[in-house]
Amino acid sequence: MNGGMALLMFASVFLVLLAGYPVAFSLAGTALGFAVVGQLMGNFDVAFLNALPNRLYGIMTNETLVAVPLFVFMGVMLERSRIAENLLETMSALFGRLRGGLGISVMLVGMLLAASTGIVGATVVTMGLMSLPTMLRHGYDPRIAAGAICASGTLGQIIPPSIVLVLLGDVLSSAYQQAQLDQGIYAPETVSVGDLFAGALIPGLLLVLLYLAYLVAVAIRRPQAMPVAAENDREVSAARALQALMPPLLLILAVLGSILGGFATPTEAASVGAVGAMLLAVSRRRCTVAVLREVVRSTLRVSSMVFLILIGAAVFSLVFRGFGGDELVEHLLMQLPGGVLGAMLVVMLLMFLLGFVLDFIEITFVVVPIVGPVLLAMGLDPVWLGIMIAINLQTSFLTPPFGFALFYLRGVAPASITTRDIYRGVVPFIGIQLLMLGLLALWPALATWLPGLVYG
Repeated sequence: MNGGMALLMFASVFLVLLAGYPVAFSLAGTALGFAVVGQLMGNFDVAFLNALPNRLYGIMTNETLVAVPLFVFMGVMLERSRIAENLLETMSALFGRLRGGLGISVMLVGMLLAASTGIVGATVVTMGLMSLPTMLRHGYDPRIAAGAICASGTLGQIIPPSIVLVLLGDVLSSAYQQAQLDQGIYAPETVSVGDLFAGALIPGLLLVLLYLAYLVAVAIRRPQAMPVAAENDREVSAARALQALMPPLLLILAVLGSILGGFATPTEAASVGAVGAMLLAVSRRRCTVAVLREVVRSTLRVSSMVFLILIGAAVFSLVFRGFGGDELVEHLLMQLPGGVLGAMLVVMLLMFLLGFVLDFIEITFVVVPIVGPVLLAMGLDPVWLGIMIAINLQTSFLTPPFGFALFYLRGVAPASITTRDIYRGVVPFIGIQLLMLGLLALWPALATWLPGLVYG
């Protein structure tokens, strides 16, 4: 009976979300409602909710999560300082004379923006506003243009420093320790955000190379779809190229290098990134009081949303556990045919489908704590599992008809770009994403080799 109540509560949350209620209140409100009903029916022990103050205090004192508002501040500040515009102009001048060069420029700038901001929506909207009109004006196939922008925007899911990886690292660390404690290991190993950053580096860069290879192939086979940017006949000097490229590259290297080199924790590195973004804005005379006020407000909105969802997810997970939901999930996954492979396939498919209706924050805080300990207890590597989840969600955000990236671009695309153009444009990139998932499944070392080399 208890297991059935847990599943019913899980289904009820989605109905409430589809009705349009805020995620955090949907999670907490549904859970508390079921807790009251469960207590009246004698199926729920209110003592489970006594752990909530400790959970909330743990959230408040979690140093890793302090990196979230800092990385958000860094990304918003870089967006407001118009570094992306300068980058796109410079890259277009560098590659504009090559067939397909404008598309390559968009992908490379999208990669740098992803590494700088780590926010999918901001990257897709920014690139859509800046580059989509330019690509259409130069005669690019609308499907190629829309697909390239959506794909480059979702790179913020996997290329560090990514907010997704920060949140996943914190959740997987708890899940990994719980899995080891359940196995009787009372001196558990840990996994850190730095491990996930290192693990995501090679798959993320390989994904960018696959994207670029596809664009080059299209430019060769269908030259009319990606013509030469004939208007762009001006030369770009090496000094100008360095002036545009070096500041964001140095900032990214400072953030990632300090983490991978062991000089700073992710939170400390995030503070370096936030200060560095401010200095870049000051150097470009963009850091006015009005801009700073806007950046702080945007950071406060996003950070408040993240932490409020985390609090709602904490209430939900306690009630879910009180109804025996974790034991039910463990039993179901253990009974699946194919063992750990079957369980992994089912979880990946579930997360892929949930990505249509939930953002990565809800999936990270609600689903991963439920299935993570079970999968990790089966012997899966936590870093590999985290990168697989991140790429899987990235694929979900690209997939029609409900992918978040598609809605972001639809909101800023001109009327000449149809929804069908956007859907058809992302299909090849979805295939590349699935290929990347397959490569990572066949060769887990793509995600585990670098963390092992850096952190031993």
